[in-house]
Amino acid sequence: MYDYLTVGAGLLGAIFTYEAARKGKRCPVIDKRPHIGGNIYTESVDGISVRKYGAHIFHKSNKAVWYCVNQLAEFNNYVNPPVAVYNDELNNMNTFFKTRVQAGC
Repeated sequence: MYDYLTVGAGLLGAIFTYEAARKGKRCPVIDKRPHIGGNIYTESVDGISVRKYGAHIFHKSNKAVWYCVNQLAEFNNYVNPPVAVYNDELNNMNTFFKTRVQAGC
């Protein structure tokens, strides 16, 4: 008998199962892939960590979540600065969006 069944061992499934086990819950994990980590899985190739499924950006501004996942694996703090051309000017999308909202658009 189990308390929970985790389907998918990606970041969410792995952390949920980890936290459930810490609280004494029995929680088997099933996944179609032969490893945990989902799309952020890395494997060692000649001593170098290689992302099997390509680079991924972990978007999370919640400090408690950031602290939690960094206890389990090392993440780089990368900020993706999207840009766009508007009225023949190159604009940072974050600044552009805030400016347009303040202008009532």
